Amino acid sequence: MGGKIENVMSVKERYFLDRNSAVLVVIDVQEKLCLAMDEAVLKQLVKNCGILLDAAAELAVPVLVTEQYVKGLGATVPELQGKSATASRFEKMAFSCCGSSEFVDALKATGRTQVIITGMETHVCVLQTVIELLEAGLTVHIVADAVMSRTKKNWRTSLQSMTAAGAVPTSTESVLFQLLKVAGTEEFKKLSKLVR
Repeated sequence: MGGKIENVMSVKERYFLDRNSAVLVVIDVQEKLCLAMDEAVLKQLVKNCGILLDAAAELAVPVLVTEQYVKGLGATVPELQGKSATASRFEKMAFSCCGSSEFVDALKATGRTQVIITGMETHVCVLQTVIELLEAGLTVHIVADAVMSRTKKNWRTSLQSMTAAGAVPTSTESVLFQLLKVAGTEEFKKLSKLVR
């Protein structure tokens, strides 16, 4: 083999979130869609999305919120609407968020290269969005305890597919502490309380 193979992205760049490179995306956590979900899992998802929205607000991480066919599925659940009041919000008909040119333009406008994904359903809108973001060359972190499907099998299979495609599986606490980076700051004192 001639020549040296360059590593395009370091392990740290791929797996370690940075608040100046990250954007949080909340996909379709809507009132009528939530009615079809397991109540206990939904409660955990809403809690974890709320934690990430609080962290994003504190750490100046941009937030994009999508809603699928609002007339049929309702708006984002009230618990998250209040926490995402200043977020850019996009209604869509395509399952992938990337099917909305307004979403794509807003994502590009952030200048961020790391996308933190939360929402539902994992095997439909989340999966299709993640694949298209990866295809576009972005680093995607899929928050396993902040995405869900109606069935655990669909959730699990989709996580495996997204990971195989190159997404980084992660958790709410991992995202929070990667964005914080260090203990002892006022930000740490405020946000670490969210996961106690």
